[in-house]
Amino acid sequence: MNEANPWFQCPLPVTQDDSQISLAHGEGGRLSRSLIRDQILRRLGNDTLLRLEDSATLMLPSPDDEASTALAFTTDGYTVSPLFFPGGDIGKLAVFGTVNDLAVTGARPLWLSLAMIIEEGLPVSLLNQVLDSIRDAAVTAHVQIVTGDTKVVPRGMTDKLYVTTSGIGVRCHSAPTGAATLQPDDEIIVSGPIGCHGAAVLCSREQFDFDPLPHSDCAPLTEPLMALISAGLTPRAVRDATRGGVAAVLHEWTEMSRTRCMLVEDQIPVTASVRAVCELLGLDAIHLANEGTCLLATPSHLVQPTLALLRQFPITQSAAAIGRVAVSRRPAVTMVRVSGREVAIDEPSGAPLPRIC
Repeated sequence: MNEANPWFQCPLPVTQDDSQISLAHGEGGRLSRSLIRDQILRRLGNDTLLRLEDSATLMLPSPDDEASTALAFTTDGYTVSPLFFPGGDIGKLAVFGTVNDLAVTGARPLWLSLAMIIEEGLPVSLLNQVLDSIRDAAVTAHVQIVTGDTKVVPRGMTDKLYVTTSGIGVRCHSAPTGAATLQPDDEIIVSGPIGCHGAAVLCSREQFDFDPLPHSDCAPLTEPLMALISAGLTPRAVRDATRGGVAAVLHEWTEMSRTRCMLVEDQIPVTASVRAVCELLGLDAIHLANEGTCLLATPSHLVQPTLALLRQFPITQSAAAIGRVAVSRRPAVTMVRVSGREVAIDEPSGAPLPRIC
């Protein structure tokens, strides 16, 4: 561990101790999935939870039993350090992250709850900055904060502020069918440049003086995703590529659908600032977190109209087709590098930086 900065450390323990939780269990990769599968689902699993979607689909019967409404429900906790970073802050993350978890399952977000665990000694002015950001983000995303809770804990029990938001939305009738329905020859689309959020938080936390600095992609995806569904271009699956990045999503998809994903490196959009950070620090943008970028898997004949529609929206104007789904075999996720060599893309065990969102 770096004694001067305890956060700049490898989240993976030197020796794996299955009896204890490590930082890597919370970083969206292999150990996160193991924690969910082996501990949580074994004890709490039910038909809804076992689908492992970004939000649960709950059927609300109508009074006359002639029709029912499909609600989407999700919850998420946010512990990012620092609280403010280029392009975002913990307030925007809490609103947009929960909104996106609803939108990627084909639901229009409507209402959010807000719970805050506040450390004793937090300046009221800093709390008000976060609350103002939450208010502005809710207006941008067209949702209301309708309930919540606050707890204050003794100094040293948290790192300033933890936020949890839950969200409810109405699911569209023609929502994505999910990762389990992926088919060989489906194409994979990314909605924008990858790795921006992870690089922005890393540079802010470690005070790296890159010019220009990476900015987080933190933003709501509701508008372009609802537009795809309205236009009859519903993808088979959509997932916002947060912790663990694009690599974590694709490994999860291949496991659920028993397929293989093949990417082409020079088709993946990466900004110059993120590329510079990755080259200097030996990182790969495909493993870095995103907060306003999603992956879509869609039938091949819908790719061009899907891209044309996505590129009409500012948040998805750099959407690109980056690979395709193929018949299952090992390795499950591969990438053709710029050199022309096809290499395996490992599932992240942890993340380069803990507490990223």
